[in-house]
Amino acid sequence: MVTILLVVIYIAFIGLGVPDSLIGSAWPAIHTEMNIPVEAVSILTFIISGCTVLSSMFSAGILNKFGTAKVTAFSTAMTAAALLGFSLTPSFWFMIPLAVVLGLGAGAIDSGLNNYVALHCKASHMNFLHCFYGVGVSLSPYLMSHALSDIGWRGGYRYAFYVQLVITILLIVSVPLWKKTSSAKGTEEENGINLTLLQMAKKAEVRQVWIIMLATNAIEYACGVWGSTYLVTEKGFETKHGALALTIYYVGMSIGRFVSGLLSERISTWKRIGIGAAVLAPAIAIMLLPLPGAVTVVGLFLVGLGNGSIYPNMIHLTPHNFGKEVSQSIMGSQIAFAYIGVMSAPPMVSLVSGLFGIKIYPVLLAIFYAIMVITLKCFINRLKKQGRYDTNI
Repeated sequence: MVTILLVVIYIAFIGLGVPDSLIGSAWPAIHTEMNIPVEAVSILTFIISGCTVLSSMFSAGILNKFGTAKVTAFSTAMTAAALLGFSLTPSFWFMIPLAVVLGLGAGAIDSGLNNYVALHCKASHMNFLHCFYGVGVSLSPYLMSHALSDIGWRGGYRYAFYVQLVITILLIVSVPLWKKTSSAKGTEEENGINLTLLQMAKKAEVRQVWIIMLATNAIEYACGVWGSTYLVTEKGFETKHGALALTIYYVGMSIGRFVSGLLSERISTWKRIGIGAAVLAPAIAIMLLPLPGAVTVVGLFLVGLGNGSIYPNMIHLTPHNFGKEVSQSIMGSQIAFAYIGVMSAPPMVSLVSGLFGIKIYPVLLAIFYAIMVITLKCFINRLKKQGRYDTNI
């Protein structure tokens, strides 16, 4: 029964990933068809991420009241409805309310499932969970690239909707399984302590982990949203090949998380985070150098490979770093700041690219990386002083 529930949770995370990479792979076709500036994508990503931030911030109370199973099923249904709406939208302005629905649904799924797995499962399961997120975000550009070669970007959104609809039905059917599994294990969901944002902000270690989560997700989403456009605009790729290259990036992310899960019994969580950060250094160096487009795709792959394992491993450490009783509140805030990174990175790339050209895009990736590594070092030093840095986890 526990194994079945884990499979359901993994599939739910595919559903979380499905919408996230669609806009990046479809945007070159969308802005051309609708005759709108390429930078307008930042409006949508800002709204989606902003609503995800709000949803994550207030997720603790909602999840404690209704339970992870019901909130996850309802939120996945919201994202499915939004995807269907995107496939039918007559203009850019109709995408804005759909972006609100998409963002609100994503935040609750992310916070609830991450905290559930962090509390009740091993580190390997957390990495595999986010590996399945990688499956979702890898699947979408593939479906979109196929649709762009045949029926257009709207068809890509319809394909994604069908996937999301199946996952929604599975989650609705599996709601009773959560209670049965918790009863069998004697692990009923605990309400815990709800901390306010101000209470959390007073703790330096919480502020540091917020910055880490913001930076790693800024890297992830800057690549996810602008990677395809960068290849098309700067490296001369065709639109469909740019979308396919984005699939390679997300495959790298999935592999990084899968390998991290396999190594979880042999290498501590903190060491796996360090390895991921180390892989990122040469990856971003490749992005910075004026190399052929094919080599840049390798750089994108390595960015996904290295950065992919940092987020899930930081998430897994939340109950250990801060305590189980407050983990849902801090989990929600961490994910909120992760999405602030998601929300701020694409507009920042858009703004700076508008001033200096899109060739400046890899420089921003390097800045995000430097911020993350420096703050990560400070966070580890603080945990060591507090006696919370456990290399055996």
